[in-house]
Amino acid sequence: MSTSSDKGTPQTTHYRTANPYEAVFGYSRAVKKGPFIFVSGTTSIDPSTGVVQHPSSAYEQATTIFSEIIKAVKSLGGEKEDVTRVRMFVTRDEDADGVGRALKESLGGGESDRGGPAATMILGVHFVDKDMRVEIEADAVVF
Repeated sequence: MSTSSDKGTPQTTHYRTANPYEAVFGYSRAVKKGPFIFVSGTTSIDPSTGVVQHPSSAYEQATTIFSEIIKAVKSLGGEKEDVTRVRMFVTRDEDADGVGRALKESLGGGESDRGGPAATMILGVHFVDKDMRVEIEADAVVF
């Protein structure tokens, strides 16, 4: 994690993982600026091997991704309840239900009055690795 701030501007903190794409493309897994946390598009890559996990299951990929997103938010001082918006990109139409179920199980409000985050799901996309079925971005606000 690295932190920087200019006088008079909110502090910026970067959270990085061992995901190989972060180093190759030069981005952070998540960035916190003031009370806002922005989590980059996250896939189910195993950071220690660089191999996509669960290549045959969008549901398992999404569950893994949401766990990684929650870890990033927590590392920057937030909680999963602070996630306000997610954007889900899915390769196959038939995987939409599984990804939606993973969202509800990971971040959804369930039976509570809290409700889940605002969400968008886009179908029919292509990723840098053919085994990637899902990529998810998230935003959180921490006060």
